[in-house]
Amino acid sequence: MIVDDGDETTPLLYGRVLDGRGGGRAIGWDEVQRWQPAAPGEILWVHLYRTRPGVQQWLEQALGIPEPTAELLISDESRPRAFREGQALVATLRGINFNPNAEPEDMVSMQLWSDGERLVTLRRHPLQTPRDIMAELDRGIGPVDAGAMVTSLVEHIIVRMNQSIVDMNDHIDLLEDADPERDPDAILAKISAIRRNCLALQRHMSPQHVALEAISRDAPGWFEDHDRREIAETIARLRRYLDDIEISKESAVVLQDDLRARAASGSERATYMLTIVAGIFLPLGFITGLFGINVGGMPMLQDDNGFVIVVASCTAIFVALLFLFKRLKWL
Repeated sequence: MIVDDGDETTPLLYGRVLDGRGGGRAIGWDEVQRWQPAAPGEILWVHLYRTRPGVQQWLEQALGIPEPTAELLISDESRPRAFREGQALVATLRGINFNPNAEPEDMVSMQLWSDGERLVTLRRHPLQTPRDIMAELDRGIGPVDAGAMVTSLVEHIIVRMNQSIVDMNDHIDLLEDADPERDPDAILAKISAIRRNCLALQRHMSPQHVALEAISRDAPGWFEDHDRREIAETIARLRRYLDDIEISKESAVVLQDDLRARAASGSERATYMLTIVAGIFLPLGFITGLFGINVGGMPMLQDDNGFVIVVASCTAIFVALLFLFKRLKWL
């Protein structure tokens, strides 16, 4: 379970001052508001709860962010996008929702702003990626500057997609091995859920591809060439994941069509057999109905062998019909 609500009296969830060597020290909200680099290479990173009071004012007054951009950073607009604003990089990214009772397609958005010396990430719902980065910094193996922070955040978000794709493929494999006769409706319902998940992931993650290309292309000068190469690698990984999602979706469609074809075939077979039975018993029913009418003049009414003759005639007709249907390959 992801828990990172921080101190509820401030918008700060957690923050670190990067030392430029892969490590970072924790920083509180009071220090954040008066922070200045104390040594070359220091970078401030703060992760904020964007819906708490005072966030927009701090973004505008302390960081000098224009009001429209500040409003974007705290808004519920979650479509992935990225653009350059002077020497600052602004982006909205989406990640897989691994919170309790959440479906994979329930994406979580994270807003990002950085001017090369300060990096601000903002969220509404808990997201695991910033906690992973914080843990790396605490172990001394984290990003060394703002560009590396951005690329690391993006990479972690994209890599976590893989687990959802693997889970969906595992479910498809289990459904392929399941007995379709036991509970076909339940299997079809699960396949439909997988298809919806695939479509949602495609719909939400495809725009992220465009956002990452914008970061690689338009980021300011503090975003170095090796950072752009890292983003390019992440873009290639995202493309592979989107291709994997497409394959998963097609596999689900094939399995769903196969199950429906089996169900339709069984239904057609049952209808066919009922038709054959009706074809056999229709003339027999006509004969028994004809001899069952209570009117004068019916043959063999006074014959002691009448019943035997009728039964023998019906049996002969039954055998003849079976032979005929066999010759016609209806049976």
